[in-house]
Amino acid sequence: MRLMVNRFLLSCFLFSFFVSCAGQQNDKAERKHSPAGKVGGNCEGCDIMYVDMPAQINHTDTSAGWFEKGQKLVLTGIVFKKDGKTPAANVLLYYWQTNAQGYYVASEGLSTKAKKHGHIRGWVKTNEKGEYSIYTIRPAPYPNDIFPAHIHMLVKEPDLANEYYVDDLVFDEDPLLIPFQKKYPMENRGGSGVLRVLLQGDIQIAEHDIILGLNIPDYPDNTKGVNSSGLPIGYDQPSFMPYHAYGPDKGSRACPVCKYGRFHGLLYFVGNQPDWIDIKRWLFFLEKESRLRKTYLKVYFVYGNEKGYNHDKRRMELEKLGKELGIEQLALCFVPSFSDTASEANLNRIDPFVKNTFILYKNRRIIDKRINLSASEKNFEAIVNMLNSGNQALFKLKSLPHD
Repeated sequence: MRLMVNRFLLSCFLFSFFVSCAGQQNDKAERKHSPAGKVGGNCEGCDIMYVDMPAQINHTDTSAGWFEKGQKLVLTGIVFKKDGKTPAANVLLYYWQTNAQGYYVASEGLSTKAKKHGHIRGWVKTNEKGEYSIYTIRPAPYPNDIFPAHIHMLVKEPDLANEYYVDDLVFDEDPLLIPFQKKYPMENRGGSGVLRVLLQGDIQIAEHDIILGLNIPDYPDNTKGVNSSGLPIGYDQPSFMPYHAYGPDKGSRACPVCKYGRFHGLLYFVGNQPDWIDIKRWLFFLEKESRLRKTYLKVYFVYGNEKGYNHDKRRMELEKLGKELGIEQLALCFVPSFSDTASEANLNRIDPFVKNTFILYKNRRIIDKRINLSASEKNFEAIVNMLNSGNQALFKLKSLPHD
C-alpha cells in the first residue's frame, strides 16, 4: 500500500480536518518516482530511519508499545533474496506505527525529527537465517479515516546504497481493508503486506516474509530470462474456480485457497503438454503425502490443456484417472485454459507450455514455486522439504475470526 500523501491531504482539506491531519500526516514519507539510479524511488522523510538508531541491533526487538495498553502482537518472518528462497542475512528493517488509539505519540526524550513517527518505532537486523521478530501492540486505524490499521516498514540491504519502502503491513480482517484496496490496490512491494493473524492465548501472532527487490523500481535484476510461470513467491494466492472432476469436492467449483487456505496448499498445474506417465507418478506421490499430512495439506491437480477442450470429455478423463489411481484426498480439477477469465484461472499467470508448475501456499501466501519438475525421487524429496519448511508449530494455532 503506497503512503498516499496527496490523497490524504486532499481528503483532510475537503472535510476540514486540518488539526487531525497535521497530527497524522507526520508518518507519511512522501514517495515520488525514482530518480536515475536510486533503488525504490524517492523516499522523502525516510532518513528518520537513522535518527536515534542504536549501534547494536538484533534480529528481535520489543517496541515501547508492548508495555502499553493494547492488543499484544508478535510480528515474525524471514527476509529472502529476490529468488524468494534464499534467506538474506544482515538486512536492516525499520518499523513505525500508531498506538492503540490510532495516533503517533511522541514520548519524552524523543528526538524532534523522530517525533513524526511517534514513539512506537524500532529496528531489527536479520540473523544468518534471515529471521526477525518484533514484539509490539496492534496499531489502531487513524480516527475518522479510510486508512486501515497498518505498520510501516523500510528496508536497508547491506549491499545497496539507499533504503526503500515495502508495502505497509495491514490486517486481513480489518473492515477498512477491502474498501481501501478496491480504491488503492496493493503494490506488493516486497510481497503482499496483508497479515493473517493467529492466536496464542491473549497474544496475536502474524507471519510476514519479505522478498527483497520484489516490485521495487530500479532494483538490480539478475533474473531476466528465467521462466516466470506462476505468480512470484510472496504474493497472495488468488482465488479461482476450477471444475472438480474427482476428489472430495467432486462436482463443485470450490475455490482452492478460499476453502483450504489456512494451512499448506499445493497447486499442481499442467497445461498444453501433458506427460501422463509423469503425471500419474506425481499424483501417486502427492496422494501419499496428502494422506500422511491430513488436514495440514491440500493438493490440487489443475489441468488446463486448451487443445481440443470439451467440458464433459475433460471431466470424464479426470474421473477415470482418479479411479485408476485410487485417489481419495487429492482434488483433480480442470479449467478450459490457463487464460480463462470465467474461472479466473488467468489470475494464476501459468504458462501453458511448460511441463508443469507447482505453487505452494501457506495461510494464502505463496511461499514456494517450482517449474518443469519431472517425477523423480530427487524432486519428490524437494517437495517434501518444501512442506517441512517453516514454523510448523503455527499450524496448531487458531486463526483470528473475521467476516
